[in-house]
Amino acid sequence: MSKAGDLYGQSLYDLAAEENLTDEILGEMEIIRDLFKENPDYITLLSEPSVPKKERLKLVDEAFKDGCQEYLLNFIKILIEKDLLREFSACQKRFRRSYNEEHGIADALVTTAVALGDAQLEQLKAKLENISGKKVLLSQKVDPGVLGGVRVDLEGQLFDGTVKGRLSEIQRRVDETVI
Repeated sequence: MSKAGDLYGQSLYDLAAEENLTDEILGEMEIIRDLFKENPDYITLLSEPSVPKKERLKLVDEAFKDGCQEYLLNFIKILIEKDLLREFSACQKRFRRSYNEEHGIADALVTTAVALGDAQLEQLKAKLENISGKKVLLSQKVDPGVLGGVRVDLEGQLFDGTVKGRLSEIQRRVDETVI
C-alpha cells in the first residue's frame, strides 16, 4: 500500500469515526472503488492535467453530489487537487483495514481448485471465526493451479493444505537433502 493511500485513507477514517459515519462512508467508498475499477477511463479523465482542475471538480460534483456523503465527496476532490486520485483504491483499503480493526473483523481469502459451495464456505467461516476470535469476511478465489485442497490466508497467516503446497514442501525437502 502506498504512503499516500495509507495517510489519506486513515485521515478519512478518523474523520468518519468522529462523525459516526464509518459504515456509510465505507459502503460508498467500495461502490466508488468498483466504479473506478470498471471505468478506468474516468480516473484518467479526472487525473488529466490538460483538463483544468476546476472542470474535473465540476465533473465529480455532477457525478456524485446526490449519491455520495459530503465528506467523501470532498475527500475525492482533495485527491483530485493533489493529483492523487489514482490512490483512491489504496485509501479505501486503508479505510477498510482501520474499520475492521475497530470492529473486530478479520479478512480471509480461501483459495481452492474448484469453487466451494455455500455450506462449505459457512463451515469454513465458522472455523476461522473460532480460530481468530473475530467476525470473518471470507473471500473465495478459484485457482486450478493448487490442484486440490484448501489454502487460507487469514490476516497474513497462511494455512496451506493444498496439493500444490504439499508438493512444494516435498520438493524443498528433496532439494535440501544431501546425498
